[in-house]
Amino acid sequence: MITKTITVEIPAGLEVRPVAVLVQVANQYSSSIYVESGNKKVNAKSIMGLMTLGLRAGESVTVHADGSDEEDAVDKIEAYLTGRSVINARA
Repeated sequence: MITKTITVEIPAGLEVRPVAVLVQVANQYSSSIYVESGNKKVNAKSIMGLMTLGLRAGESVTVHADGSDEEDAVDKIEAYLTGRSVINARA
């Protein structure tokens, strides 16, 4: 299991479109992935769960991943949330 704290640097925060892309990123991996903010911990593969966090730019989240591809999953999620990687959403 990997746990990493990441600061959201997407200018709009995690609104509908960025959340949808994050869910697509998470769904590329077989690992269980959760995002935690404050006292809420939600499945990163759930758009409704992530929307309940209401995250804004500059806020920090803790990403938990557990599985065979956990390192790659956390790296890709960190790259997306910090703006280091532009990930195109698939239609």
